[in-house]
Amino acid sequence: MMAQKASIPKGTRDFGHAETAERNYIFSCIEQVFRKYGYAQIETPAMENLSTLLGKYGEEGDKLLYRILNSGDAFANADFDKPLAPQVCEKGLRYDLTVPFARYVVQHQNEITLPFKRFQIQPVWRADKPQKGRYREFYQCDVDMVGSRSQLCELELVQIVDEVYRKLGIRVALKINNRKVLTGLAEICGFPDKVTDITVAIDKIDKIGLDAVKEELRGRGLDEAGIEKLVPVLTLGGGNAEKLAAMRSLLASSEEGMKGLDELEELFGYISAAGIRTETELDLSLARGLSYYTGAIFEVKALDWQIGSIGGGGRYDNLTGIFGLPGLSGVGISFGADRIYDVMKGLNLFPSGLGNVPTLLFANMGSAETAYILPVAADLRRKELIVEIYPDAAKLKKQFDYADRRGIPFLSINGSAEIEAGTVNIKNLASGEQRSFPKDDTDAILAFLK
Repeated sequence: MMAQKASIPKGTRDFGHAETAERNYIFSCIEQVFRKYGYAQIETPAMENLSTLLGKYGEEGDKLLYRILNSGDAFANADFDKPLAPQVCEKGLRYDLTVPFARYVVQHQNEITLPFKRFQIQPVWRADKPQKGRYREFYQCDVDMVGSRSQLCELELVQIVDEVYRKLGIRVALKINNRKVLTGLAEICGFPDKVTDITVAIDKIDKIGLDAVKEELRGRGLDEAGIEKLVPVLTLGGGNAEKLAAMRSLLASSEEGMKGLDELEELFGYISAAGIRTETELDLSLARGLSYYTGAIFEVKALDWQIGSIGGGGRYDNLTGIFGLPGLSGVGISFGADRIYDVMKGLNLFPSGLGNVPTLLFANMGSAETAYILPVAADLRRKELIVEIYPDAAKLKKQFDYADRRGIPFLSINGSAEIEAGTVNIKNLASGEQRSFPKDDTDAILAFLK
């Protein structure tokens, strides 16, 4: 039998110890900021019932859901004259963390206190076409609050964005829009029933350009008059205040659109008062393509590295209503850990020494010598030093090579002379400095190693 080729599915990645340490650094920085604002951690299952997931992400999102076969004999009682997927797949891998969170809130409504503030750091899966910065399995770091409609909740997310990316060292721009404004645009175009079609199309303007967006809008049923009313909005320049003023004129006939502008004006006022240093921009083409947003929409772009959005979210008023708990508004934002990782790797932003590399390697000179240094290694570990003992009594060159490849800075070689003298010998492999210490004086050893 031929040996099977070792491989992983496209759109997934292995992470070695160094990469894992770097990813954990990202998770830790994000979690610290989340906790600072009073958010508590929860976790939900990797799979959800398809009934929970379908219809929450729009037509395009539904196509990207991974469906899970019921069992090995799922087709035993299937009717092949009818669509197979609903018969043999009742569950799917989660597409994001927001819909499972909404399901969690409804299911545990008698156990939580409103407003409820939670964060999750877990993987999600999308049957997307793999490309640079786009994966089929990736981590999201979500923070949400449900139970309040106050714009102060949106401000808190902006503050979290500001702190997280400053902590990570990434320069970003935060783009903001409001779904009510997009609804108003659909109304003034004369196609109020095509809000989703319009938002899906204009959300692509940064990727495909204005002409291609206009062509897609035609394909989605808009006439030339309606499209021409959209063009000034999509090409509107100036600062946030100027854009808001111009939009008040354009959306004057839309009550819903004006509500959206009121919310944006209030939010930008809070942002100014809070002293947010991150660049914030009113982007009227921003739609995020997800059907559950009803108010503010956020998207985070890295300024110094070419990649898609590295974060995004928004306000949703109706999500828990789908699960039988209407009237509970929420707002949240997600940090795309995998894209953040790519940006930080590309810009060399990770601090050194994240790989959990031992500070000290004890060479293995035989069973008697190993027994001699075991209590020393144990005492150093109790004092939080990362210590290794080479497992085999191999040639010293091999043990030196191992320390070099691992990047271990100190090596301790102890033979019969050290045992007789009751000392421990330690060498700095970079400088060549070598010193001996009393076996029991681990405080002096620690001082030398630092």
